[in-house]
Amino acid sequence: MEWNILEKTSSVGASNADFPSEDPGMYQLDITLRRGQNLAARDRGGTSDPYVKFKLGGKEVFRSKTIHKNLNPVWEEKTSILIDNLREPIYIKVFDYDFGLQDDFIGSAFLDLTSLELNRQTDVTLSLKDPHYPDHDLGSILLSVLLAPREEQREATMLMRKSWKRSSKFQTQSLRLSDLHRKSQLWRGIVSVTLIEGRELKAMDANGLSDPYVKFRLGHQKYKSKIVPKTLNPQWREQFDFHLYEERGGIIDITVWDKDAGKKDDFIGRCQVDLSTLSKEQTHKLEMPLEEGEGYLVLLVTLTASAAVTISDLSVNSLEDPKEREEILKRYSPMRMFHNMKDVGFLQVKVIRAEALMAADVTGKSDPFCVVELNNDRLLTHTIYKNLNPEWNKIFTFNIKDIHSVLEVTVYDEDRDRSADFLGKVAIPLLSIQNGEQKAYVLKNKQLTGPTKGVIYLEIDVIFNAVKASIRTLMPKEQKYIEEENRLSKQLLLRNFIRMKRCVMVLINAAYYINSCFDWDSPPRSLAAFLLFLFVVWNFELYMIPLALLLLLAWNYFLIISGKDNRQHDTVVEDMLEDEEEEDDRDDKMFVDIQLLSDRDFRYLETLLRAFCYQDSEKKGFMNKLYAIQEVCVSVQNVLDEVASFGERVKNTFNWTVPFLSWLAIVALCVFTIILYFIPLRYIVLVWGINKFTKKLRSPYAIDNNELLDFLSRVPSDVQVVQYHELKQDPSHSPSKRKKNNPG
Repeated sequence: MEWNILEKTSSVGASNADFPSEDPGMYQLDITLRRGQNLAARDRGGTSDPYVKFKLGGKEVFRSKTIHKNLNPVWEEKTSILIDNLREPIYIKVFDYDFGLQDDFIGSAFLDLTSLELNRQTDVTLSLKDPHYPDHDLGSILLSVLLAPREEQREATMLMRKSWKRSSKFQTQSLRLSDLHRKSQLWRGIVSVTLIEGRELKAMDANGLSDPYVKFRLGHQKYKSKIVPKTLNPQWREQFDFHLYEERGGIIDITVWDKDAGKKDDFIGRCQVDLSTLSKEQTHKLEMPLEEGEGYLVLLVTLTASAAVTISDLSVNSLEDPKEREEILKRYSPMRMFHNMKDVGFLQVKVIRAEALMAADVTGKSDPFCVVELNNDRLLTHTIYKNLNPEWNKIFTFNIKDIHSVLEVTVYDEDRDRSADFLGKVAIPLLSIQNGEQKAYVLKNKQLTGPTKGVIYLEIDVIFNAVKASIRTLMPKEQKYIEEENRLSKQLLLRNFIRMKRCVMVLINAAYYINSCFDWDSPPRSLAAFLLFLFVVWNFELYMIPLALLLLLAWNYFLIISGKDNRQHDTVVEDMLEDEEEEDDRDDKMFVDIQLLSDRDFRYLETLLRAFCYQDSEKKGFMNKLYAIQEVCVSVQNVLDEVASFGERVKNTFNWTVPFLSWLAIVALCVFTIILYFIPLRYIVLVWGINKFTKKLRSPYAIDNNELLDFLSRVPSDVQVVQYHELKQDPSHSPSKRKKNNPG
């Protein structure tokens, strides 16, 4: 039958009016997504690859699998949704999945919950519409729905009927019910994927080779591998994790692409991994042949259960329970330093409230909710509607896999019809957290370079095993699978160039200083340098190199504890970041805008391009050349950033910017000094060579890494130091201060 979502049917059984429609989590809606009929074609072949999203309150609560090349797909997928408010409809959107591109919108519809009868299975047919083209026929979606009060809440419902006017009991009950609702937001497990290699891939370039990279997608989670140039048998050796939201597993869509500078990347092939067919707690080696192409990929996939990432109300506090706290402390005690090396520590974040947020709506209010992220772990609070001073009172707990991770807390304004609006953000390194202290953090802008309106109150506790954390420091850093692509920015390019120039100038100044000793510009200094040279060369041993680095660390530490610290806040980098922020405000895309070029500049740039390009390349067109130049500039921009960051991280290690890392460096240098003092160099080189030659034999699929570079990757660069710097709240602009001064 055709279902009219605006028409209410008469109730044969129990009506939904028998229950308060505003009770939190009082209803469970069981939906079976049956099939689609006559969906709109969005691909060039006259078909679509449709999938369906269910959204409630602006947040995605379900996503179906993708049915490829079908306008009448059959899903037969079931999901259960906890309902807070029956007056809020389920928003259903259908998309066409595109590999590596933005998915195409097919149509949408609303499911009116007030039209459903309680405890009665109902078949529903929803016609899909496009708000921009309301007269177009886009097909329909067939559902089977059942709305019923939750069984475990019937007793709670009767209790709330009797004591509806007693606010204290109502508050206690809602906390328990919302705890049931939050479980639907959490993932059920972790999929660990290691991309090993590709074999016999299809040649896409004129030279008979390719520049392959791989894209992975599991639901809304995406990961993109690095590009391996000029090969048909690439070696990636990359590891990353996905989250499983459904116990039955899911399907990982994998596509392989050839990077083509200046043009659209070429499609090499695709494959899928059905996680429901894999056993848990076991590593599977998969050799996946590529469909619509040639060759295959080699993967390692491991499914593990995860119950350590949770969210609850403020009344449920793990660390306040003596027994639970004792278990957590025992779990990360020094006695268990070699048990489960990936489980480094425990993080608890209390998101209490925010004050004086930015007004994002035309009514002068906002609908704020908070997102808490730790690497690839991401949880969010509920939304407080029409409020600039929201109170969430939520507790988030995370497993820590790397103590050098940064906790990011972002406040958004919920917008039902569009993506959420940014209100503010803070980034807090775990090692800088003072346990159990409730602090007001001033919200920053997207770039974390300056303040925005509002503060957020957090209370954070970190418990970790120092030995595990130290060992994990020497392993590859976890890479986020959702990262913004690097874009060309004039200010960013200039900032990276200046940063690299400052690092190079340190070496140049040191060379000038040494050369001045040879020129006897200052006789006392040259005489002292000459005597030091004779003493060191005559008595030099290899162990003196780490010993000298130890003395430098000790000297800087002495300066810090004696109050003679010569470290200064890097105002140069901070000023450059502010300039970059102003440029982003003028041009948010940060791309080269051709329209900004004058005719003379345009002709001059084209003349330069023609001078540096081959004659047959003129057929490619000016825009392709410009995009190629832009990619080169982005590459230069990234190289400058890497070089500058390397120098700044070395400096910040010896400057004690992160004391944990500096102490770890001292321990490592002491070990190296003792080894070099007591063990002959040839034995050390022999052990090193045996390890390198046998590593692939002992562990064929191990990810190559350099311990020194992995260590330095944990040390913040000067840019990150500015971003992680905690802003002080202006007392005159404090929200609580204004309340006292203006009680009315």
